[in-house]
Order: sequence, then structure tokens, then C-alpha cells
Amino acid sequence: MVVATQVNPIRMEKIREVDIPVIDLSCSRSKVAKLIVKACEEYGFFKVINHGVSHHITKEMEDESFEFFDKPLPEKELVGSANPFGYGSKNIGLSGDTGELEYLLLPTNQNAIAQTSKFSYAWASLTKTHKGYHLSKALSIKNFNNNSQCRLTLWVTMCVVSSYVKSVRELACEILELIAEGLGVPHSLFSHFVRHFDSDSLLRLNHYPPVTHSFHHGNIGFGEHSDPQIITLLRSNDAPGLQISLRNGLWLPVSPDPHAFCVNIGDILQAMTNGRFVSVRHRAMANLLPNQSRLSMVFFGAPPPEATIACPPQLLKRNKPIYKTFTWSEYKSHTYAHRLGETRLDHFKIT
Repeated sequence: MVVATQVNPIRMEKIREVDIPVIDLSCSRSKVAKLIVKACEEYGFFKVINHGVSHHITKEMEDESFEFFDKPLPEKELVGSANPFGYGSKNIGLSGDTGELEYLLLPTNQNAIAQTSKFSYAWASLTKTHKGYHLSKALSIKNFNNNSQCRLTLWVTMCVVSSYVKSVRELACEILELIAEGLGVPHSLFSHFVRHFDSDSLLRLNHYPPVTHSFHHGNIGFGEHSDPQIITLLRSNDAPGLQISLRNGLWLPVSPDPHAFCVNIGDILQAMTNGRFVSVRHRAMANLLPNQSRLSMVFFGAPPPEATIACPPQLLKRNKPIYKTFTWSEYKSHTYAHRLGETRLDHFKIT
């Protein structure tokens, strides 16, 4: 993922406080489905509470993430550059985009991780010191294979991350199935993409440390963009920064809530609903808090590469299709070839 560079301060008159939908998943299923569909149509964004993801799981994942980002830069760089998975800082992607953050990109396919040495570094660098042995400094493939402490500590950390991914993936699929119910389409129409063995979903950990250089109020930490995937679930700590954009150009600050998940619709779901849902544009402000970092843990639910993206016939009874049929691989290639600030889905409109 790339970030659109923005150097000019934001005009504050375009920012307004608005109540963003907060949906209680413990309510009746039919009521929740209707509320989610309404939020997807009006905002492309909502929060969910009583979501069933254990606080213990999210807290462990947050602790491991901070443990990684607190390491010296040379240790973090052991995981390799984010191409496509690994560690990155400020300079993001291949299009010259930048942001005021550092990040770690991880695949959610366990087999891909196990078969690639760079991913073994990534998982190991998330771990805490085990009996004084610093894995991120000493780990090599040879050491990893021959050292039981390395294997044990890596296994523990993989369990933490895997538990988090499993829980959040299940939540994403539950929300997608509620959306399907609310739209009157087959139950697993959207969720089967994310459940698929070859799903291209990923986990992104974004760390926004306090800025240490001169900044004008209103500068960007992560530039304006929409997410190309189907659905995004974001959990952050209690530091503010996230904003979403409405169609009228207003920017809405999203108040942080460590007990809720923020959910936003991606480009693929906008295409599959024939434009009925909004792939919301959003951004993160640079962190101006003097003594606190902002951390966001973002799960991007995506289809397998060769999955065909098309609007189902149930949603085309009264309307002509807006978008061409394409594969996720085609759309992903188009996405990564352009700056994130561009409206990339327009390229797939039927003219």
C-alpha cells in the first residue's frame, strides 16, 4: 500500500464533528444487518462493539507490536523491506509517496510465512527477549533451525499473531455475511473470498511516533486514500488521528476507542454492490502528542488473486452495471501502479 504525499496544512474549516455509526453486534441479527447496510450506504464506515474478539487477544497483539517498534532501527530492518511484506518507514511503496509513520506488513497465509525466510525474521522480530536471548539480533535461518529457544519464542509469537488474525478474520466474515443478508444476496457471497485458502488478505501494523521536527498543525501522517480490498477492520489504541471523508468534502475525525473495531468498505465491495456502498476515503493525521505513540492494527480482507469481481444479478434488477468484470489480481496490479490519492476504481467503469 502506498501513501499520497501531502505537504500543505489542511484547511481546518473542512473538518467537522459528526456522530459516526456505532453498531452493537449483540442486537438481533436482522436489526444489525439493516444498520450495517445503512452505514455502508451513507458513510462506508462504522464502528462495531460487542464484537466477540477477546480483549486479551487484542492486548497481546498490541503489546507484541509495540515491542517490535520499540526496537532499534537496525533490528527492525532485519525483517527486510516491505516488498511486498516487511518493515517500512516514511517512504512507502514505489510511487514516491511518504507518511509520518513506520509500519510492518505481514501476510495472513501461514504457509507463505513458514516457507519464506524473511517472514521468519518478521515473526521473530515481534517477539520479546527470551531468557536474555535477543532473537531479532541473533536469528538466522541456521540459528533458527538449530536453537530450541528461537523455535519456542517464535512459536509463542506466531500463536499471538495467528490468534489475532483468526479472530479478526472471523469478525470480518461475520460482518460480510450480515451485509449479504441485508442486501438479499447469497449468505457467503462476500465472505467466501476472505475464508478462501488462497485469500490475499494481509495484516498491517502502523506506528505513529510523536513527531520530532517542526510541524504545522494539520499535517498528514498517512495520506488520503481508499482501501482496494473488500473490507478493512482497524483497531487502534487511545491516541487520535483517523479521519474519514464524506462525499461533500467534509473530513470527520474518528474518536479512538480501543474496545471497538472500525470497519470500512473497500473498492471491491463498492464494485460488487454496483456503487451502492461507498469505499470511504480516509487518512491519518501526524501524531502531535508529545508523549504517546499511536498504533493501528489493520486487517485487510481480500479475495484470492484470480477471483472474479462482479456485481451479483440480485443487485442489478433495476440498474445497469457500472463496473466491468475484473479479477482481484488485475485490480491489485492497477492499484499498486498508481498513487494512492487517485480514484483507481474509475478505471474499471463501463463507459
